[in-house]
Amino acid sequence: MSEVLTITDSRTNKEYKVEIHDGNIRAKDLRQIKVKEEDFGMMSYDPSFENTASCKSSVTYIDGDAGILRYRGYPIEQLAESSSQLEVSKLLIDGELPSKDELSKWISDVKDENNLPDEINNIIKAFPPNSHAMGALTSLEAALSTFYPNSKNITDENENYKSICRLIAQVPILAANFYRHSQGLSFINPDDSLDYSENFLNMMFNGDNKKMHPDLVSAMDTLLILHADHEQNCSASVMRNVGSSEPDPFSAVSAATAALYGPLHGGANEAVLQMLTEIGSVENIPAFMDKVKKKEVKLMGFGHRVYKAYDPRAKYLKEAADKVFNVTGTNPLLDIALELESIALSEDYFVARNLYPNVDFYSGLIYESMGIPKDMFTVLFTIGRTPGWLAQWKELLADKDQKIARPRQVYTGYNSRDYVNIEGR
Repeated sequence: MSEVLTITDSRTNKEYKVEIHDGNIRAKDLRQIKVKEEDFGMMSYDPSFENTASCKSSVTYIDGDAGILRYRGYPIEQLAESSSQLEVSKLLIDGELPSKDELSKWISDVKDENNLPDEINNIIKAFPPNSHAMGALTSLEAALSTFYPNSKNITDENENYKSICRLIAQVPILAANFYRHSQGLSFINPDDSLDYSENFLNMMFNGDNKKMHPDLVSAMDTLLILHADHEQNCSASVMRNVGSSEPDPFSAVSAATAALYGPLHGGANEAVLQMLTEIGSVENIPAFMDKVKKKEVKLMGFGHRVYKAYDPRAKYLKEAADKVFNVTGTNPLLDIALELESIALSEDYFVARNLYPNVDFYSGLIYESMGIPKDMFTVLFTIGRTPGWLAQWKELLADKDQKIARPRQVYTGYNSRDYVNIEGR
């Protein structure tokens, strides 16, 4: 016999038995709890979905209390140290690390899509150069779907594979070309002889030797791996919700990108850099921290909705930062960042609130030191996260439990009212 949860309704003294599956109950099973037979039945009210599982997933595992992050069972530490962005992408999407031949074919298939339709480049040129890159990218990803009409055939596995390869190949090209446009520079064609991150930096910076330094390329690859997926976060949930209505994956990725655009999600590293700039110097930190304690300002880049311990990604971002600064020179904001981290890890106020550095804390410093403008920070996050979104989307399509997303609400409006003509209002 399966485990059950026994619920006694104090309003009626009636007892209900709800089956437990994998340590959880199904929210729909609460519908049997009613005061009157004609009632709709009990619902759970969960703003922001803090305690609601919307799906079953084998893509990413997080234990926030222990500071654990694993992709398909592999610790993020091992992947950050030993793998590459395209290998991790293949792992996320297919569930297993590829063999040598499988990886070679995957890389080749992605590179085969290393080109944009000419009309897309014309659209890029039509954006005002001072547009925010994330607004442009969201639009451009949706526009791509119109050039690949067969991508709507989401029951065709071969077509889905082509779409996945196209998105992973072309999102970095969209990003690099928009950056070049914003700087008044001509586009740089993709170079299939280069690795994924190296090719992206080359399209951005046209072979600038300093900005193409192997340590910067390595740091970029690490950043993309660390950003690749993070369980059912805001943008992944959007990818699944939009995907549940069965549009093409380009449109779903565009929607997920829009979710990532917000400062509470992908835009947080921009906010960190802004905070460090506003602090100005190490001498100003005590006064700033007093304001944090008084809740007058926010300490950006510390704490996380999920992690109650040190964000496992932050450790490798700090190592990547060291590599980058050895090439570019120390970012003048680094001393402020290090002092903030030292205080947050040692003072009781911050320790008690689990305000450990998160993935956003060092990434902005790294990007700025590499010569990447702030408006592009979340775009880089998007490039890294695209494989994770596609893994979530592919898993959604295969999940027989899933239907079109349709949350319920607790209605708080008026009961029935009669219309009043404007003269009588």
